[in-house]
Order: sequence, then C-alpha cells, then structure tokens
Amino acid sequence: MALSTEESGRLVALLSGQDERVTTRWTEIVTSSLRGRLSQAELRRQVQDLHHAIVTTGEQGTIDLSADSAAELRAALSELSRGRARQGFSATETTISVFALKDVLAELIQEAGGPDALQDYVAFSKLIDEMGLFTFESFVRTRESLIADQAEQLLELSTPVVKLWEGVVAVPLVGTLDSARAQVVMERLLQTLVDTGSPYAIIDITGVPAVDTQVAQHILKTVVAARLMGADCIISGIRPQIAQTIVALGIEFGDIATKASLADALRHVLRLNGVETARRQPRRGF
Repeated sequence: MALSTEESGRLVALLSGQDERVTTRWTEIVTSSLRGRLSQAELRRQVQDLHHAIVTTGEQGTIDLSADSAAELRAALSELSRGRARQGFSATETTISVFALKDVLAELIQEAGGPDALQDYVAFSKLIDEMGLFTFESFVRTRESLIADQAEQLLELSTPVVKLWEGVVAVPLVGTLDSARAQVVMERLLQTLVDTGSPYAIIDITGVPAVDTQVAQHILKTVVAARLMGADCIISGIRPQIAQTIVALGIEFGDIATKASLADALRHVLRLNGVETARRQPRRGF
C-alpha cells in the first residue's frame, strides 16, 4: 500500500507538526501493552526512531514501503523486530508497537477535521497495517534464526568429547541420537582425535534410551570414520534391554569391542596399553 504524494504530505504534516505530543502519546499506548517489560527511555527511543523514519520517508514524496526511498523506514522496523525478538517479546507485543500509531493518528485527525479526514485515516491505517506485517515477518525471521543458533549450541553441549586418559577420549551420549546429532558427534570426535592424537575412542551409550537400526547405523558410521583417522573405538553402556533389542533387530557390530560400562571400556583400553588395572574390592565390615 503506497500513499499518494498528497496523502504523504498530510501524514508528514500531522506527525511533524506535533512531534512531542505524537511520541509521548505513542509511547503511552505502547507502554500499557508491554506492562513495564521495557524501560520508558528505551521505548521512547524506539518510537522516536520510527517517527523520524516515517517523516523522513514522507518528505521524499510518496510513502511506499517497498520502494528504495523507504529504506530507512524498513531499517527502523527491522531493528525494532530484531531487538524485541532477542529480548524475548512476543510477535504480538512487537507489532502492537507499530499499530499503536493508529490510535495517535485517529486523535489527531479527529481534532483537525476536514473533508479528507476519513479518507486519510483509511489510507494511513493501510500503510500502518503493511508496516505491522513487515515487522511481524522480520520478527519471525529473527526468532527462527535465534532458535536455529540455540539448537546448534544445544547439540554441541549435548555431545561433549572428554579426555579420560592419555591417548583415550570418550563421547558420553545422552538422549536420542538422530541424523543431525550424529553428524555433530562425528565431527567433534574426529576433531578431538586430530587435536589430541588419541588412538582410542570410547562411545558410551549409557544415556541413550533405546537403540534401533537407525541409531546403530549412526554409531557404526562414527566408528568407521574414527578408524579412518587411525583410532580404535569401543562401545560401552550396552544395558541388557539394549542388548536384547540389538539381537532382535539383527544388528551386528562386527569386530567392534563392546563393554557393559564406561569403566569396563576404560579398563579394556588401559590393558591394551599395558597398564595394569584391578577392580576395587568392596570393603568388609567389622
């Protein structure tokens, strides 16, 4: 929706003729919807930026949100959306900050009167609706980007690679192992093998609730990739229930060493390295 040159001129006259009143009233309306979640000073600054962008765009002639002349206005709306998304506001709370301008204009137009009052309000409302839609879309894009970044960070945090012993690293897996997470596991393990030069890697699945064909394939791919890097893998944490499932599904780990616990796997690796280990004997009571 683009305003004509005449409509743009009348909108600029309304907004720039009473700058202080417009920004104050606009801020008051938005404040009530945010319930104190944003400081008055920060909210007023955002309103002033939008106010200035609208007036500046209108002074160039026709206000068309898709035109090059509206670049500053689009930038102000995008900045509002990004800031609110990062601060945890909802899309509704964000777009209300734009739609509140309708109430301000309604008051100004009612006071000014004139034969074009109703026509101007309808035209201005359509422009504000378009600005609100642009704000909503920018908010959604920012929120989706934040969610994607957080999901990637969670994947990295949920797949730590730890050094257990000199030449021995371990990947303790917890939760479901899907394709995306399996890829992260493989990448982090291989990078750690390169960084540490470790010849042994233990993949512990104690925290994996169930092992199906897909999960087994992901584990086997990780083992093969590690072997290509010159490291032997041991799979630990195979509980009785998981062992029964693996047998029932006909999954074969071939010559890959498997152990019941992470401690058993570490003990196995240490024996391969010639380190003597002994199981701790329970203390007898007196």
